[in-house]
Amino acid sequence: MEGVVSVFPNKNLQLLTTTSWDFMGLKEGTRTKRNPIVESDTIIGIIDSGITPESESFSDKGFGPPPKKWKGVCSGGKNFTCNNKLIGARDYTSEGSRDVTGHGTHTASTVAGNAVADTSFYGLGNGTVRGGVPASRIVTYKVCTFLGCSSENILSAFDDAIADGVDIISISAGLGFAFPFEEDPIAIGAFHAIAKGVLTVNSAGNSGPEAETLVSVAPWIFTVAASTTNRAFFTKVALGDGKTLVGKSVNTFDLNGKMYPLVYGKSAANSSACSIESAERCEEGCLQESLVKGKIVVCNSTDSNDAQVDGAVAAITISPVKDIAFVTPLPLSTLSQEDLNSLVSYINSESSPTATILKTEAVFNQRAPVVASFSSRGPNIIATDILKPDITAPGVEILAAFSPETSPSSRYLDTRRVKYSVMSGTSMSCPHVAGVAAYVKTFHPDWSPSMIKSAIMTTAWPMHASKAGALTEFAYGAGHVDPIAATNPGLVYDSAKADYIAFLCGMKYNETTVKLISGEAVTCSGETLTRNLNYPSMSAKLSGSNSYFTVIFNRTVTNVGSRISKYKSKVVLNNGSKLKVKVSPRVLFFKKVNAKRSFTVTVSGSDLDSQLPSSADLIWSDGTHNVRSPIVVYKSE
Repeated sequence: MEGVVSVFPNKNLQLLTTTSWDFMGLKEGTRTKRNPIVESDTIIGIIDSGITPESESFSDKGFGPPPKKWKGVCSGGKNFTCNNKLIGARDYTSEGSRDVTGHGTHTASTVAGNAVADTSFYGLGNGTVRGGVPASRIVTYKVCTFLGCSSENILSAFDDAIADGVDIISISAGLGFAFPFEEDPIAIGAFHAIAKGVLTVNSAGNSGPEAETLVSVAPWIFTVAASTTNRAFFTKVALGDGKTLVGKSVNTFDLNGKMYPLVYGKSAANSSACSIESAERCEEGCLQESLVKGKIVVCNSTDSNDAQVDGAVAAITISPVKDIAFVTPLPLSTLSQEDLNSLVSYINSESSPTATILKTEAVFNQRAPVVASFSSRGPNIIATDILKPDITAPGVEILAAFSPETSPSSRYLDTRRVKYSVMSGTSMSCPHVAGVAAYVKTFHPDWSPSMIKSAIMTTAWPMHASKAGALTEFAYGAGHVDPIAATNPGLVYDSAKADYIAFLCGMKYNETTVKLISGEAVTCSGETLTRNLNYPSMSAKLSGSNSYFTVIFNRTVTNVGSRISKYKSKVVLNNGSKLKVKVSPRVLFFKKVNAKRSFTVTVSGSDLDSQLPSSADLIWSDGTHNVRSPIVVYKSE
C-alpha cells in the first residue's frame, strides 16, 4: 500500500551502582563539575521493560516542571503516576508501564537515578546509589515483558521518543545475532533518531567470549561492551577438614557458620526417574528428597535446578561464568571445575563430609577493567569495515534500583522482594555510557550525536590485550569510557545523516533498501568506501590471499579545543603488531574553533594472522589533548 515503507517479520528481542561511577571518575559532590541547569533540561528515553515509579531513585523532590521542549505524555496505565523526575511513560505491551522484571528499573536508575544514600543489597555494596546524570529527566518506553521485546514495539517506541523530545535513547536489548540493517528494528529506529539529532546507545550482547557474536553493529549506534570494576563479590565454602574454597555468587543468606552434611547429586539419585548423570547434574526430578533434605547438595552443573525444591539447605555448583556473581535463591556458591573436583574428592574420602557456605564478601582492588567473558565480541559481520563494539563500560555486578514485583534471583521459590539489586550484563554497561553521553551533552548541547560519540571514544582509557582475551579491540573497541575526559576531547570526528546514507550506498545497498532504513527516498551516486565513513576508529577487513596489503583511510577532524592549536600525530603499535602506518599530513594546524582538517592514514603490512586482529593507535596531541583512534586490520579464514 502507498505509504508503507517496508514489511519484515516481527521478531522477539531479548533484554540484554554504588561503585561504578566512582570507578570511572565521575564522583559525587563538588569533585565533579556539573552544569545543573542544562542537566535538568536533559531528557533520557529508556526503551526497556518499564519502570518502578515509586522508587526513591525516581523521586522528584527538588525538581521543577519538565523542560519546555518536552512533548510527551504519561500513559503508563492503571496505578502508574509520573512526576517531575519521571516525566513520561508509554506502554506498548498492554501490561502498563510498571516494571515486573526489574530490568528497566535497573537500567533507568543507572543512567539518571537520583543519589540515594545508605543503599545495599542485604548489606552488600553499601553506599550511595546514583545515576550518571541524576538531575536529568527520565521517560520510560515499555516494549519488553518476561517473554522478550517485539520489534514492532521497539519501532513505535523510537518514533514516539523522537517526537517526544528526548535527548538520548538507551536501549539494553538486542536480537540473538546481527541482522541486516533493514531487518533490525534498533538499527532502523536509531537511524531515524540520529537524523533528528538523538544519539542511541545500545548493548553489544551477552554471547561472548566467542568471535562474531555482536548484535549491535550499525555505525550510527553507540555499541557498548561490558567490563568489570575494582569491586567483585566472592562466596567462600568452608569444609569440615578446615579447607576453604572461594567461589562466586551473590549470596545474602547466613548459615551462621553451621556445618551441614554434604551430598553429591549422583549419591542422591532418583534412579527410577533419571540417569545417574542427570542426578549428578541435579536436574529437575532427579534427586530423592529424603537424601537431600537438610543437606548441602553438590551439583556437577551450572545450576542447582531441583535442589531447593527437594529441601536442600544450600547448593554448590560449577561457575556458569567464572568472572560473574549472580544473585542466588538459596545459600549457594559456584566453584571452578577444578575446585568442584576437589570438593567431590573430599566427599568421597570422608565418611561424614560437611561444609558451610558463608555470606558473600565484597572485595575491592581487583584488576580492572577487564572485559567480561559474557560480553559479545566482534568482528562486525554486517559492516565489516566498522570496528565494533565502540567502547566498554562497567557491566558486572552493578547495584541499582529494582522492581519489588519480582524476586532478585528471578526464581519462583525466592520470596524476597527488594528495592535495589545486583545485575550483570551489557544491559548494565549500556546505561553507563548513555549517562556519560548525557553528561557530555550538558556541556555541549549543540554537539551532534556523532560528536558526542567521538568525544567518548577518543578519550577512552586504553585497554591492554590481556584484559580482553585474544580478540583485543573486537572485545573493547576504543577502550574504557572516561566521563571527565570526554567533556574536553580537543578534536572530534563528525558525521551526519548524509554520511550514513553514503555509507549504506557503499555497502552496495540499492536505493530501495536504503529507503527501508532511512525512511525516505535517497539517491546513491559515486563510489564510497565504507571504511572512509568519518568514524572515530579505523578498521578494514582484508579479502583475498595476497600476503602484502595496503589500506587507506580518509578522515576529517573538527577542532573543539583551543582556538589556535597545533596537533602532531603519533602512531603506537599494539600487541606485537608489525603494521606500517603513515599519516599525511603529520601535523594539523587550526586557527579557530569548529575548523575542520582532513588527513589520510595509510596502513600496510603482510602475512596477517587469521585468528587475531593487527592493530595500532593513532594519537593526535597538542600537548593537552590526546585524541586516540584505534586502527584495526584483520582477515578471516
